[in-house]
Amino acid sequence: MGQKIRIQEKIGYGLGDFASSMFWKLFSMFLMIYYTDVFGLTPASVGLMFLLTRIWDSINDPLMGIICDRTNTKYGKFRPYLKWMAIPFAAIGILTFLGPDLGDAGRLIYAYITYTLMMMVYTAVNVPYSSLLGVMSSTAEERNSLATFRFIGAFAGGIFVTSTAAYFIGLFKETGANEAQGYIYTVSIYAVLAAILFFLTFKWTKERVVPTKKEQSSLKDDLKDLSKNMAWFIMIGAGISTLIFNSLRDGSMMYYFKYIVKDQNIAGFGVVGWEKLAATYMTMWLVSNIIGVVLATPVANKIGKKQTFIVAMLLAAVLSFILFWVNPDQVLLLYGLNVLIGISAGIVLPLIWSMYADIADFSEWKNGRRATGLIFSSSSMSQKMGWTLGGAIAGWILASYGFEANAEQTEDSTAGIKMMLSVFPAIGALISAICMLFYKLDDTFMEKVNLELEKARESQDHI
Repeated sequence: MGQKIRIQEKIGYGLGDFASSMFWKLFSMFLMIYYTDVFGLTPASVGLMFLLTRIWDSINDPLMGIICDRTNTKYGKFRPYLKWMAIPFAAIGILTFLGPDLGDAGRLIYAYITYTLMMMVYTAVNVPYSSLLGVMSSTAEERNSLATFRFIGAFAGGIFVTSTAAYFIGLFKETGANEAQGYIYTVSIYAVLAAILFFLTFKWTKERVVPTKKEQSSLKDDLKDLSKNMAWFIMIGAGISTLIFNSLRDGSMMYYFKYIVKDQNIAGFGVVGWEKLAATYMTMWLVSNIIGVVLATPVANKIGKKQTFIVAMLLAAVLSFILFWVNPDQVLLLYGLNVLIGISAGIVLPLIWSMYADIADFSEWKNGRRATGLIFSSSSMSQKMGWTLGGAIAGWILASYGFEANAEQTEDSTAGIKMMLSVFPAIGALISAICMLFYKLDDTFMEKVNLELEKARESQDHI
């Protein structure tokens, strides 16, 4: 059976997503409002940019998975990329927020170039990082545990950003920097830390699952197998919908508090600025996500991953619909719903990655070939597609409802911002739950698959 993984290695694996998620939260929560309110781009142009850059990403993700599957080094197939890409990831992350004054057209071109490069380097780190989970252990229990550590690291990195970014930006402004400079200095701190953490993940993890010898490395065979893997298509749909849900919520929080909630007079605290209210809301969102991540393994072990996924997404959808009717001065109710939605959303995320590992095992069991990198690259592809579509939809919502940056909003634009945080994310969550109804790889079936694969690998070892 699979080897027990030590706690240090699980922590090391989690540090990789701590690093990635610092930038993920910068992009999902701050990049849109940075582009519109600091860099001076229009919401519609930002939305279109998010969509068009996805064209190259749709090729880039599976291409990286194919490259990983055919990489052979003394460190393994996937770990080396964490070492090789750490510094480029940090450097391009800084350039994305550099914000040079190039005129209207120049700024938009610069945003296209740097955002595209950032998505490429993000792929070059996160496809191998995600695939690594599938080869660190072959047991469902260890994979669930690794996925949990991963997402604890992810949300811890996000919390670090949401709780410090506004403080750092304000601190730099107090020393004489403008808002744009405050952003770039702040992002530089996160970039250096991310590079260090990627190196630690490389150093502390190990690849163990070795493909059976009968496997073939033909790309044609891998793609043919994938095209017949219905579970893979279902997870793509569920993953994209889940990330649209998360992306719309993340991208709308700053707008919601800046233009709708605004400063509030709270009993016992006096007048609290919208920035602090937003930072608290975002941090509570991520803390509640962590609670959900921790709950994912025990709940899934009890009722199954599929059932857990469906219930959590349905609950997130219902609570998000309710959020639309909450008044902006009902701060405690806003926070309470935020926590419940966050727990529901957090439960789902580690399950997605664990289920992709199951899909890779199923493909090997059915076809005699393992394409871990190609299959896990689809998870990164769905993640970025959902994120990008969510960002594009957010930009179009703002534009269609008449949003004007740094101005008093109309009744229509106010309604649009409210729906961007509630109704539209709820639709994404509902679609995700519906997709999962058709998923067939339940836990009982996968126990049989893993037992037969383990026997095949043991037989190979004795040849």
